[in-house]
Amino acid sequence: MYEKKTTPYLNCGLDLVGEVLYGKWKIRIMWFIHEGNKRPSELQRKIPDVTRRVLNVQLKELEDHELVTKKIYPVMPPKVEYNLTEFGKTLIPLIHSIGLWGDEHQDRLRRVIIKQLSPNAVNP
Repeated sequence: MYEKKTTPYLNCGLDLVGEVLYGKWKIRIMWFIHEGNKRPSELQRKIPDVTRRVLNVQLKELEDHELVTKKIYPVMPPKVEYNLTEFGKTLIPLIHSIGLWGDEHQDRLRRVIIKQLSPNAVNP
């Protein structure tokens, strides 16, 4: 398992939130669990670019930060489901607001992201 080599800065709320939600897929994982996609295979279908390993690592980190819980059912093959904790549910309105902001500014965001990815490309 990956171990951080540096001590994170935890001086303010933004540092703390960044430490807990840092990870390319964590916000989307939490949103899709909120929408009812509780099994790893369901989450991977919703986020096809995430590898199974990265999905498992980020789910474990969310679990360690007490934002999700993991339930293992004693069946063969094993069945695993994730749920948001009450603490994790408190982030859903913020994630929703971030999504609305992204929807409102999607044209501009796409333009600057594409420009960053391909500085010589013509803007669409």
